Amino acid sequence: MLTLLARALLQGPMTEAAPEADRDGLAELARKLKGAAQARLGRSLAIREVDAGSCNGCELEIHALNNPIYDIERFGIRFVASPRHADVLLVTGPVTANMAEALERTWRATPGPKWVVATGDCAVDGGCFAGSYAVVGGVNKIVPVDLTIKGCPPRPRDILAGLLALLETVEGKR
Repeated sequence: MLTLLARALLQGPMTEAAPEADRDGLAELARKLKGAAQARLGRSLAIREVDAGSCNGCELEIHALNNPIYDIERFGIRFVASPRHADVLLVTGPVTANMAEALERTWRATPGPKWVVATGDCAVDGGCFAGSYAVVGGVNKIVPVDLTIKGCPPRPRDILAGLLALLETVEGKR
């Protein structure tokens, strides 16, 4: 036991170093997203994240959007606790049979017009869980999807780029 403790103390952490961030490119992407939200909504973008049955890989990347590297809140993009305050539903995971009704209720509770983003391969078509007895399918089987962001899991930069594309291409202003 003492040998293990000594090795752990002397060896140091076993984590990998964080990748170098392209801070200028990332900041420019986030600024464009903020500008698109202001132009489209007249205010900042409010996102409600919904886990419809994922493995949590996509959630880790979504949570990274709030870490010091990405820090999207400094650009006025924020996550909200209630779908009643959301503009975008960011849905992850294949929709499980147990989450289908909850997802549909969340979509109904979101004020219109609203946008749904299927985030990750599982949300798009069920991913590696497709065909399981417990999975209904992709998000589009339950609610209409406005944008899909592929990846297993998608990188935070891809999520930001997808949100920017959504705001620049959707029809109508709130």
